[in-house]
Amino acid sequence: MKQVIRIIGGLYRGKKLHFPDVEGLRPTPDRVRETLFNWLMHDIRDARCLDAFAGSGALGLEAFSRGAARVVFLEQSPKAFINLQKIITEFNSPKLKLMQTDTLHYLQHKQEEFDIIFLDPPFAQNYLPQCISDITQSKILKRGGLVYLESPTVINLDETQWRQIKLKQAGQVVYALFEKLN
Repeated sequence: MKQVIRIIGGLYRGKKLHFPDVEGLRPTPDRVRETLFNWLMHDIRDARCLDAFAGSGALGLEAFSRGAARVVFLEQSPKAFINLQKIITEFNSPKLKLMQTDTLHYLQHKQEEFDIIFLDPPFAQNYLPQCISDITQSKILKRGGLVYLESPTVINLDETQWRQIKLKQAGQVVYALFEKLN
């Protein structure tokens, strides 16, 4: 299988992104990314975005291509990190920042505030419940900010903290967009 995806919209539309074969790394498919960025079309321009489990960088680079003001990429895998470092260097933009770090640690300790957080973790580790808890309890996502989730199962969040905006399924992946209420 060829380890390549492409940016599907915006300034860098059509640009190919190569990614390494890393366990648990499954880039968001074109069809799902297209739907997601249709959902975000009025929110992405000038947004501060966090690609929390960056992997191939597909979500964060798509956001950048469509006018995000800043994108921070978090990646723990050395192989995926080195690949992302190469890709981000090619863009040569101060709007892109890559960190090799544990996402859970970052969510619990970082003071920076974001407008949109992309959470597409490796499914086998079941990181989503802890990530959502950390985001809910911190100020890392502004009030009214959006979180995008991918999961192998239906996603239910605390309705006193989150408002579901969209939810769809594509094959074995359930994906959804939620707004932070508090």
